[in-house]
Amino acid sequence: MAGITLEIAEARLEKYLSAEERILLGQSVDMYGEKLTRADLAAVQEGIALWQKRCIGLSPGGGINVVEVIPR
Repeated sequence: MAGITLEIAEARLEKYLSAEERILLGQSVDMYGEKLTRADLAAVQEGIALWQKRCIGLSPGGGINVVEVIPR
C-alpha cells in the first residue's frame, strides 16, 4: 500500500481550509443563552497546520533544509 501522496495531502488540506471558512462564517448559533457550535475551530486549525507541513514535505524540494555554513 502506498503512503500519502502530495495529491492526497493537498486534497485533505483543502478540506480543512474549507471547514475553517465555514466555521469562521458562523457555524455556531446562540439558542436560549447557550452557544451551540458544530465544529471545533482550534482542532480544524491544527489539522490545517499538520496537512500544510505534510504538503511542504511531499513537495519537490520541500523536505530539504538549507543551512548557511561559514568557513573558519
